[in-house]
Amino acid sequence: MLVRIDPTLPQPLFEQLAAAIRGAIVRGDIVAGERLPGARELAASLGVNVHTVLHGYQELRDQGLVELRRGRGAVVTSTAVPEEADLRSAIVAVQSAGRKLGLGGDDLSTMIREGY
Repeated sequence: MLVRIDPTLPQPLFEQLAAAIRGAIVRGDIVAGERLPGARELAASLGVNVHTVLHGYQELRDQGLVELRRGRGAVVTSTAVPEEADLRSAIVAVQSAGRKLGLGGDDLSTMIREGY
């Protein structure tokens, strides 16, 4: 699993970590039942504090994407991406509507970011 974080971004590192893992789950790079790297191992490879990784894992747990099991680490839940099909359909609809209006991917991305 490849996780990249950028300390120069305003988004907290734990949020970047959670977003990277969430994206990997949605893309199918990480599947239900798969164990995530241990917090210490991932922290060492990213050069961050272990509590940063644990905070990211806890955020994923709170969203129902992973289970944190004592002694076994973080495991992707079987119900991690039930809305993926709905999200993909919505993205296709947004892309289609954007094309009709002459908007490019960058324009759509900006509009989505501004909505948050």
